[in-house]
Amino acid sequence: MIRVLLADDQTLVRAGFRSILGGENDIEVVAEAADGAQAVRLARETSPHVVLMDIRMPELDGLEATRRIIADPRLAEVKVIILTTFDLDDYVYGALRAGASGFLVKDTEPIELIHAVRVVARGDALIAPSITRRLISEFAGRVRRPEPGPELNGLTEREREVMSLVAAGLSNDEIAAELVLSPATAKTHVSRIMTKLNVRDRAQLVVLAYEAGMVTPRWLAG
Repeated sequence: MIRVLLADDQTLVRAGFRSILGGENDIEVVAEAADGAQAVRLARETSPHVVLMDIRMPELDGLEATRRIIADPRLAEVKVIILTTFDLDDYVYGALRAGASGFLVKDTEPIELIHAVRVVARGDALIAPSITRRLISEFAGRVRRPEPGPELNGLTEREREVMSLVAAGLSNDEIAAELVLSPATAKTHVSRIMTKLNVRDRAQLVVLAYEAGMVTPRWLAG
């Protein structure tokens, strides 16, 4: 059973998400928070697998709440999905840098919300949808890119290839097809890269790849 915590200051939004997720046999909404501070406290009390986190909330915003959850060793297995709207700017990219596993727009289709919860719960990241890739590209392009650190320099050429494809939003199966590898080998490469770079999930690999200049956002390339 996937345990979900809803964090949004709008009661109707939480009710809508609860209604959608509550109809699934493998998902249970264990708590609701109306602000970021409450979200952090309830995460510690209920140990959810996934937190659906709004960015703009009173008391403590979703970005800082995400940072606190990710930084808490007791919540190492908790994944955060940021809820946003199209009019937000660098908060989205900041949330990914803070450790969120991805994000959804609030008017997403119910089936996409359910899929997102399942994807993140199993340890993957929301980087495949075109909206996610486009927004990550835009925000990453605004950030001054540092020189690659020693950890990045420690990657093999093949691992750099794999990391670039992860940043482009490819799944393990798609990476395997692109590089003529078995899916198991592609998965092993991704896991090894994450270990070397000490990142939580694929979303963090995407952020790091853009910041290091390994991938050029399409809006800049054009």
